[in-house]
This record gives sequence, structure tokens and C-alpha cells, in this order.
Amino acid sequence: MTEQKKELAKKIYLYLAALFITSLVVSNLIFQKFFYWRPFEINLFGNQLFELSVGILPYPITFLITDLISEIYGRKKANQVVVAGIFASFFSIGILILSNIVPAIENSPINDETFNEVFALSPIAVLASMIAYLLAQFVDIRLYHFWKKLTKGKMLWLRNNFSTFTSQFIDTTLVIGLLSVFNVLQWNQFWGLVLSGFLFKILVALLDTPLLYLFVNIFRKTFKMESHNELEI
Repeated sequence: MTEQKKELAKKIYLYLAALFITSLVVSNLIFQKFFYWRPFEINLFGNQLFELSVGILPYPITFLITDLISEIYGRKKANQVVVAGIFASFFSIGILILSNIVPAIENSPINDETFNEVFALSPIAVLASMIAYLLAQFVDIRLYHFWKKLTKGKMLWLRNNFSTFTSQFIDTTLVIGLLSVFNVLQWNQFWGLVLSGFLFKILVALLDTPLLYLFVNIFRKTFKMESHNELEI
């Protein structure tokens, strides 16, 4: 690989990491708003199916990006992005706590009560999300490379979806469970929210499979890669 191509590969990796970290941090900051997605109306365990937090919207992007990085750059680079995301999320906790401590002035457009109402629970959400996310992402990366090795670099759709389905179930169950433990959510919402979140993530994972194929093919043509090869940067 020429130096010019190597610099391009590094730049793309940097942008993918930036998208990953932004999606992760933002999802934890906006989680308190819920919406109802209505493809069909089904009631599960007292909850409407697909009653979802808006924090779920950017979250599937993180799994698409780690699968793409795993495929092109390898397991080590995917793990590095995960660790960077954890650091960024915990750093955001510190900023939120400090922002809550600093008192608002009298003519501040947002007073202490409003700011506290919106962001007070965010550190708890970040902590719960990070515990779930840490386990889920490492499971996702490990399973992805297990299937890649088993299929000798073929059947991209299989490793993309099977790794994501398993890791998303772990992530959804853990984060809803931890938020219930911290009394952010009610236990009677647990199964409804878990099933809604998991089914939504499965649908998104199925829909993003063509995108993964598209991006992987672009990478392979640009850098003249074989299906079993990975870029070294």
C-alpha cells in the first residue's frame, strides 16, 4: 500500500471513530425523551411495542461502525474505538456533574431547576449504558471475528447480523435492567422496553446490512483488498 493510500486509510478510520464516539455520547444525553414508533400496534407486558427512547436512534450506528472497522481494519482497531468511546462517555459524566454544580445566574436562559431536570439522570444513564455497552461491544467484536474466521472471510451478512443480534440483546437487557435498578425506569416496564428495543435494533441491523456490503466493497476496491485481508495503519 502506498503512503498516500495509507494516509487515506488513517483519515477514514479517524472519521469513523469520530462518528462512533459522537453517536455513543449523544445517545446517553438524550435518552429521557420517549417516542412511539407505529409500524403496527401490539401490547406486550402492559407496554405498547416500540415505545422507545430517542437515545436508541443513534445507537445502532455504533454497531455498524464497529463491524465495518472489524472487517476492514481488524479486531485490534475495533477494540481501540470501543475503549475511546468509553473514555469519552465517562469524560462527559464529569462535564455534566460539574455543570450541575455551577449555579446559574439570575438572567440565565436556563435555570438550575430546568437544567437539573433534563441532565440530572444523564450520569446514571451513562454509567448504566457503559456497563452494558462495554460487554456488548466486546462480545460483538469477538463474535464477528469468530464467524469471519469460521467462514474464511465469506458470508459477510452472517457475521454482521449474528454478532449484532447477540450483542444487542445483551446491551438492551443490561441497560434497561440497570436503569430499573437505579429507579430511572419502573420494573413493570422492563420486558416491554427490552423487547421493543431489541426488536427495533434487529430491524435496523437487517436494514444496515446492505450499507455494510456497500462500504466494505468500496474499501476493497479502493485499497485492492481480498476478502480475508485487513488494512494495517
